[in-house]
Amino acid sequence: MTKKPYGTVLIKSAKIMDCIAFAGAPVTLKEIAEAVEMTTSTTLKILDTLVLIGYATKDESDKTYQLGPSLIKFGNTMIDNSTLKKIAVPILEELQANVDETIHLGVANGFELVYLDKLEPKNQSIYMSSRVGVSRPLYSTGMGKIFLSSFEEEKIAQYFEMTELEAYTDKTITNQEALREEIERIKATAIAYDDEEMEKDCYCIAMPIESETGIDGSFSVSMPKFRADDATIAEIISTMQQAKIEIESQLCEK
Repeated sequence: MTKKPYGTVLIKSAKIMDCIAFAGAPVTLKEIAEAVEMTTSTTLKILDTLVLIGYATKDESDKTYQLGPSLIKFGNTMIDNSTLKKIAVPILEELQANVDETIHLGVANGFELVYLDKLEPKNQSIYMSSRVGVSRPLYSTGMGKIFLSSFEEEKIAQYFEMTELEAYTDKTITNQEALREEIERIKATAIAYDDEEMEKDCYCIAMPIESETGIDGSFSVSMPKFRADDATIAEIISTMQQAKIEIESQLCEK
């Protein structure tokens, strides 16, 4: 017997917030109502409440909505209390001591990648725009493509339907067929690459952090493109695989 949800207005509110979150730009009442398949009257009532409690904001000049500042405290709490982060970071610190490049740890939030942590190199002068708590598209990042590789066909189709493959550099993969081929390669190797696709002159190697339930997170090593020769990449992959084993082993014990 399937349980009936209590408080369907919460489900409707969640749909509205998802719509705003994944729109990629401020959205109007009409656009939201059409996307969530509700009447404008019902949508407006819920939006008014979300604005009141700070979960959404309304720009009175053009009558558009965005997510609100009250959500930040929940995001920060999730990041600080993440079991994955507590287990992975000490091991990633050891990884960084070996490679001295930028290390990222991330999780999927819907159709976006969210950075849980970032470890800066100690003796290298490389600047990356990534920050803890910031989200990035799945298709243009190594860690993000790791999550795409775990999607079933139905979810992949939905992803392409809802996501515009925008070019961030001249190397960003914006062709669906090419991206599907890339995803198949990642499925076979459990390694993803970002070859200047998100940021110019930046090369990234990413791997999944897996458990019995699937992919819990992903981590990456990012470096300037000029340092990404075959020997260096092979050495970093080997070191990352050891870190992956250690993280997953400790996650299994929890």
